[in-house]
Amino acid sequence: MDALTKAEAALRQPRVTELSVGSLFPCMPPEAPLEMPTQSLSEFDPGSRRKQTRRSPWAGVLLARLFIFGGGFALTAYGAYEMYEVVAVGGVTLLEWALVILFVATFSWIALAFTNAIAGFFWLLFLAPKPPALPASLRERTAIVMPIYNEAPARIFSALQAMYEDVETSGVGASFDWFFLSDTTDPDVFLAEEQAFISLRQRLGLTGQIYYRHRPKNTNRKAGNIEDFVTRWGGRYEHMVVLDADSLMTGRSIVALAAAMEDDPDSGIIQTLPLIINRNTLFARVQQFAARIYGPVIAAGVSVWMGREGNYWGHNAIIRTRAFAAHCGLPTLRGRPPFGGHILSHDFVEAALILRAGYAVYMLPTLGGSFEESPPSLIDLSARDRRWCQGNLQHLRVLPAKGFRLASRQHFVTGIMAYVSSPLWMLQLFVGIMLVLQASYIRPEYFTSEFTLFPAWPRFDAARSLSLFALTMTILLLPKFFGLLLALIQGRTRRGSGGAVRLVLSTLFEIVMSALLAPSMMLIQAGHVMHFVFGFDTGWDPQRRDDGSIPFKAIVRRHRSHVAMGVITLIAGFLISPSLVAWMSPTIFGLILAIFLSWSTGLLNVGLAFRRAGLLLTPEEQSKPPLVARANDLAQQIEGDPAEDGSRLAALSDDAKFWALHVAWLPGGQSRRTGDISPEWALAEAKVNQAETFDEALSWLKPKERMALLQDRRLLERLLGLPRSRSMPEALSSVG
Repeated sequence: MDALTKAEAALRQPRVTELSVGSLFPCMPPEAPLEMPTQSLSEFDPGSRRKQTRRSPWAGVLLARLFIFGGGFALTAYGAYEMYEVVAVGGVTLLEWALVILFVATFSWIALAFTNAIAGFFWLLFLAPKPPALPASLRERTAIVMPIYNEAPARIFSALQAMYEDVETSGVGASFDWFFLSDTTDPDVFLAEEQAFISLRQRLGLTGQIYYRHRPKNTNRKAGNIEDFVTRWGGRYEHMVVLDADSLMTGRSIVALAAAMEDDPDSGIIQTLPLIINRNTLFARVQQFAARIYGPVIAAGVSVWMGREGNYWGHNAIIRTRAFAAHCGLPTLRGRPPFGGHILSHDFVEAALILRAGYAVYMLPTLGGSFEESPPSLIDLSARDRRWCQGNLQHLRVLPAKGFRLASRQHFVTGIMAYVSSPLWMLQLFVGIMLVLQASYIRPEYFTSEFTLFPAWPRFDAARSLSLFALTMTILLLPKFFGLLLALIQGRTRRGSGGAVRLVLSTLFEIVMSALLAPSMMLIQAGHVMHFVFGFDTGWDPQRRDDGSIPFKAIVRRHRSHVAMGVITLIAGFLISPSLVAWMSPTIFGLILAIFLSWSTGLLNVGLAFRRAGLLLTPEEQSKPPLVARANDLAQQIEGDPAEDGSRLAALSDDAKFWALHVAWLPGGQSRRTGDISPEWALAEAKVNQAETFDEALSWLKPKERMALLQDRRLLERLLGLPRSRSMPEALSSVG
C-alpha cells in the first residue's frame, strides 16, 4: 500500500487529523538546518581563506589569459591608433576626441570576444576532453532543486518527472532527492501546483524523494528561495543541483556532476553549458540556432581562460551545500533600488564569494545533456533583459568588494558591459552624425583664436576609415564563422543542422536577422540603462515561456518610437549626405522595420515554416534527446487531464484528500498565528464575512487576498462553507 492509499484510508478513520494524514504523505523531509551568515563586502581576512587540497595546473590558463586579454588589448590599441589617424587629418577637435574614446570602448568589447572565440575554437578542435565515464555508485547525497514562480504546472512537473526517471535508469537514483521550491503568488497556480504534486507522487508511487515546498512570502526572490531551502534542509545534502523552471538535464549529466563534485573536494560550483531547446517562433529559433552553433565556441573560450576561477549562471550547475551556506549569504546593499536593496543577479556574486573563500568554480562546457528554453519574442526578451540589466548594473556596487579574485571582477565588468555597450554604441553613432553634420552645414573655423602655423581642416582619412570599418566587421563576424566552421567539421552537428548547405544558409540568415534586430535591441537596452540610472526600479514578472504571439497593438506601442527614430534618421541622413545613409543603412532599416520584425519573428507559423524548409535547425531538434521527448509527452498528457481545468478552490471542499493534504502542508501550522495580521488577510476576512454566497465572495476577493485566505484554515473553511448559487466555471469567469 503506497503513501497516498494510506492517507486516503486514514481519512476514513474518525479520529485521524489532517496532520497525521500529512505525516503519511509528507510534502518535505525532516528539517536539517544550516547557518547561512550574511557576508561582508567591505571586510575580508585573507587568512580565513580555505587552503586547496590539490595543486591545479595553471600554465594553460595563464597562456590562455595572455592570448585572450593580451590579444584583445593589442587589437584595441591598433584600432585606437587607426581611429586616431582617421580623425587626425588637419587636427583633432573635441567632438572627434569623443568619437575616438567611444570607439575604443566599444571596439575593445568586440576585440575581446574575438580573441575569446579563437581560443574556444582551437580548444574544441584539438583539446576538448571526452565525456567522463559514469560511476557505479555515489558516496554522498544530492538535492536537485527547482525554484518556481507562477509557472505552468504541467510543464515543470513533467520536466522534473522526466529527469527523475532518467536518473533512475543510471542505477544511482537513491542518491538524489528532488524539490519543487515554490515562490508562487498566484492562488490558482498555487493550488494547481499542489494538485500536480499529489498526482506526480501518485503516478510514481513514491513516499519520498520528490518534495514540494511553498513559501508564503517570496522574500529576496530566487536567491531567498534557495537560501530558505539551504538554511532549513541543506544539512541533509552534501551537494545541490540548482535548476531553473525551464531547465532539463539528462540523468547522465546530473550523475556526472555529482561524481565530479565527489572527486574534487576543492570544487564549490561546477557549471554546465545549457543548450536552448523546444523553440518554434522565428525569433526563438534564431536564438536557439545561434546558441547551438556559436555558443559552444564562446563558452569554451570563457572556460579556458577562467580555469578554476569561473562564474555561475544561476542554474544547471551543482553546488557544495555547506560551502555555499558558510560563504554565500548575500548582504542587502545600502540604499533604495535599483542600485540598493536585494542583489538581483545573485549568481555572479555567489560565485565570487565562494571563490573568495578558497573553493574552485569551473565549467564543463563539453559535458552535454543540459538544456533550457528562451523567450519566444523580442518583447519577451526585452522584459527579461530589463531584470538582468538592473542586476548587472547593481554589480557596480559589488565590484570593489574586498577579497574578490581578479577573474571575478572581470566577470562583473563583462556583465556590466553587456548592457552599457548599447548606450555607448548609440552615442558613437550620434557623435558620428554630428561630425558629418558639422562638415556639411557648419562653416568651419579654419583659423582659431590660438596661434597656429596651419589651419584646422575638418577632414577625415577616407581610405583608412574604410579599412577600419572592414576590420571592425571582420572582428565582429568571425566568431560566428568559427562556430559555423566547427559545426561543418563535426559530422553530427552538420547533419543535425540540415546538411552543409542549409547550415551555411541558416548562418547567413541569422547574421542578417541579428543585424536588423540589433538597432532595436540597442535602443531597448540603452533605455533600460538610462531607466535605472535615473533611479527607477523594475518588477519581477514571471517569464513567458510558451510559443505564442503578442497582440499587435502591444508591439506597436513598444516599437513606435524606434520606427520614428529610424524615419527621422533617414530624412536627416539624406539632407546631410547620401553616403551617411548608405553607412547607416542597417541601423536605419532595422529601426524602420522594427514593428514588422518584432511582429513577424514572434509568430509561431513563421518559425514552423522555416523548420519545414530545413533552416535554423539544430541537432537536438532533428534527433530529439529522449529526455526532451519524454518531458514534452508528459506535459501534453498532464495538460489534457480534466483535473487541470476545474476550480481549484472548489476542489478543496469536494476532494477530502486534497483538503487534508493542503491543510497539513500549510507552512507554520494549520492556521495563521495570533496577531499575524496582514492587510490582505484582513480584507479577505472582511469580504468572506460579508458575502452571502461562495460565488459572491470569490468575485470580491483579489488574488493577494485569495492567497492569504489559502494560508489560513479557519478562514478557508468559512469561505468553502458558503452556499453556491452558480456553477464553478461561471463563478470563476466573473473573477477579475
